[in-house]
Amino acid sequence: MIDTLAFVHPDAKIGKNVTIGPWTYVGPGVEIGDDTWLGSHVVVKGPTVIGKGNRIFQFASVGEECQDKKYAGEPTRLLIGDNNVIRENVTIHRGTVQDQGETRIGSNNLFMNYVHIAHDCVVGDNVILANNASIAGHVHVGDWAILGGMTGVHQFVHIGAHAFTAGYSLILQDVPPFVMAAGQPAIPRGLNSEGMKRRGFSKESQLAVRRAYKTLYRSSLTVEEATAALADDAENDAQVKLMLEFVKASSRGIVR
Repeated sequence: MIDTLAFVHPDAKIGKNVTIGPWTYVGPGVEIGDDTWLGSHVVVKGPTVIGKGNRIFQFASVGEECQDKKYAGEPTRLLIGDNNVIRENVTIHRGTVQDQGETRIGSNNLFMNYVHIAHDCVVGDNVILANNASIAGHVHVGDWAILGGMTGVHQFVHIGAHAFTAGYSLILQDVPPFVMAAGQPAIPRGLNSEGMKRRGFSKESQLAVRRAYKTLYRSSLTVEEATAALADDAENDAQVKLMLEFVKASSRGIVR
């Protein structure tokens, strides 16, 4: 149902059973999938593709031009998956041609009030960004990661799968998978063990990740020495392999 007070551009593509509330604006180049709900006063600009079953609350701004001074009006995109909850006053910007030309959001995510997702970010699935968390341009956030309220993430930083940041954290370097980080700037504070338990990781895998964390953070080894020492464990456990590959691929360096 499209409210009579909403504006939907004739070129927008609207799926089945979509609800669009009063005073909501849906611009040209926007595609909205089936069963998606847009509350009142939402702004969606294109090119933007929104999947199925999403819920977007009042005063959210989705698909706006980015805040990068290099942006010159190029037709970059925002891609959003399925079953996301985008709460009040969230802002999600399109990409830039200096990167891949698109911002990408996965599925089953929760973005709480006043979250900001900048240009060229890549957010996986089942991610939670708590109130006022902000991720700068080109940031990647892995599946199941949780960013606490008021977390600020520097541009180009990568947050690994199942990682956790405490409220008010300032993230200046990459946070490996399963690692909990806190502080200004953030430093490692242990493993997201509770998250691993809730998501059904085996006890053997939990122990392997714990050993990997100790090698990486509580030994006297350098990062290079620690990754070499973890090579055999990575062959025997997929989660240790995930951590090891993340650390090796880090361009900004990991929190230490």
